[in-house]
Amino acid sequence: MATKVLVVDDERTITDGLTFNLKKEGFEVVPAYNGEDAISLFEEHKPDIVILDIMLPGLDGFTVCRILRKQSSVPIIMLTARAEKSERLLGFEAGADDYVVKPFFTDEIAARIRAILRRGRDVQHGEGAITVEGITIDPGRRVVEKDSRQIEMSRKEFDLLYELARTRGRVHSRQSLLSKVWGEDSYIDPHTVDVHICRLRDKLEDDPRKPSLILTVRGVGYKMAEPA
Repeated sequence: MATKVLVVDDERTITDGLTFNLKKEGFEVVPAYNGEDAISLFEEHKPDIVILDIMLPGLDGFTVCRILRKQSSVPIIMLTARAEKSERLLGFEAGADDYVVKPFFTDEIAARIRAILRRGRDVQHGEGAITVEGITIDPGRRVVEKDSRQIEMSRKEFDLLYELARTRGRVHSRQSLLSKVWGEDSYIDPHTVDVHICRLRDKLEDDPRKPSLILTVRGVGYKMAEPA
């Protein structure tokens, strides 16, 4: 079955061009030209991945991303005409998995789609469920539970948490986590990792200001705390 892609951009030349070229690459494509239609079409077609422009009429891309993220962990690649770090961080905080700056080549989009979906399959086909301090991380179902309560996770939050739990006690630099979770071909600011770590702490730590599970190793990076 072909991978289904929801492409959202108010510039018809971009949306129609991506639709045409991604179909040639073997993808099934659902086009949308504004945020409201994107949400409706997402619920109707249940795509495998979303390509989402930031500057949309009505609901902007950040808002759409937050709405989609509340109901799904489907990967979201954001498109932007601006390369500012602050804008990228806003996107990641909203739940985006990757960023592509305009102008771009269609084959780059296709490559990123395949890379993101491949990394998701790699996690699913890895080790079984891991339990750490009452938190269960199940890669097969892509579900995180704390004290028997399911915790909402974006795809990248899940992959990052799974990597830290799988290598519990090992210290990871930001760059190594970027390479493992986002991939070698992702041109993403290393501080994106910090944003995702903060979000994981907010969701999982009893006191996010004094984390006991996901620890900072000053000058190096992060690790999952070892058993007491």
